[in-house]
Amino acid sequence: MNKEAAEDCVERAVAYLSEGKIEKAEKLLTKSLSLHPLKRAEELLEKIKCGAYTKRATSGNASDEGVRQRPTASQGSKAETATEAEYTAEQLEAVKRIKKCKDYYEVLGVTKEAPDTEIKKAYKKLALQLHPDKNKAPGAVEAFKAIGNAVAILTDAEKRKSYDLYGSDEQHQPTARRTRTQYEYAYSRGFETEFTAEELFNMFFGGNIPTQHVYMRQRRFHRAEHQQQQYREPQSGYAAFINLLPIILLIGLSMMSSFFISDPIYSLTPSQKFSVARKTNQLKIPYYVKDNFHSEYQGSVGRLEASVEEEYLNNLKHSCYRERNYKETMLMKARNFGDRDLYLKAQNINTPSCDKLHSLHN
Repeated sequence: MNKEAAEDCVERAVAYLSEGKIEKAEKLLTKSLSLHPLKRAEELLEKIKCGAYTKRATSGNASDEGVRQRPTASQGSKAETATEAEYTAEQLEAVKRIKKCKDYYEVLGVTKEAPDTEIKKAYKKLALQLHPDKNKAPGAVEAFKAIGNAVAILTDAEKRKSYDLYGSDEQHQPTARRTRTQYEYAYSRGFETEFTAEELFNMFFGGNIPTQHVYMRQRRFHRAEHQQQQYREPQSGYAAFINLLPIILLIGLSMMSSFFISDPIYSLTPSQKFSVARKTNQLKIPYYVKDNFHSEYQGSVGRLEASVEEEYLNNLKHSCYRERNYKETMLMKARNFGDRDLYLKAQNINTPSCDKLHSLHN
């Protein structure tokens, strides 16, 4: 894109040279070289320095002989023709298209799902076509501002989100009120960019962000932060207590619930609290109780042991499922790779939980 912009600068410089506008041509050629090194630009600059081009005397200025020249009728008609030919039908059509657009996506010719890269690419293409230095069609300046504002809004995540929510409201307004351009409408709705259209153009084609805007943005941020701090300061005392009240209630409820939860009667694994070993009467499943089991537990021991056996069997079933699943996975892996050693190793994987469950059922 820089190369295209550089070539465009060279073309405009050639046009200025043909009109005798040496200084403007020299500036454009210098800008072209800063964007992309072009041999043609270097040659033209060298010719200008060597004095190969001279300024033309414009009408109304005194010539070298001191005689004031007046434009003839033929010269006047040529000047009018040149003015009329400053823009093409294609350039005028591009400006008209921008004015008819209903939203910024249509302005840039992209979809609402378009990523930043596609949006920037579309902007660069339109910017080269609509830049006021190149496009002299009526309304080109406003169209150039519209595409600049469009890219600034749609490449900013927060502004794009807000624009998607509120930016199309004008479509629902009466026709008489929809007379503003997209640029003016977005600006009035707060969708303005901090940079001018020309600054955005320079940023996209090799320029830098102007430092004054960085300062303004920082100042705006500090002002907003100061306002937030002023808003937060009065929220002390009673307001702080109200904010903390849900947390205090949650802690209180958790503490109260702990009083209503009693310790379990037994455990399947020994510990310091459950240190007395016992076995169920039917399946001989070991379980552990507290020292004061006989004095504390007043229920049916048979019902308790049935609960112990049910929990023990459920644990064995889960362990057996995991062991079988692992063994089958290893066997399948061995078959897929055609690895005989791995297959034999997988066949020899033990499933102790399954074996114990099988023995209990038998």
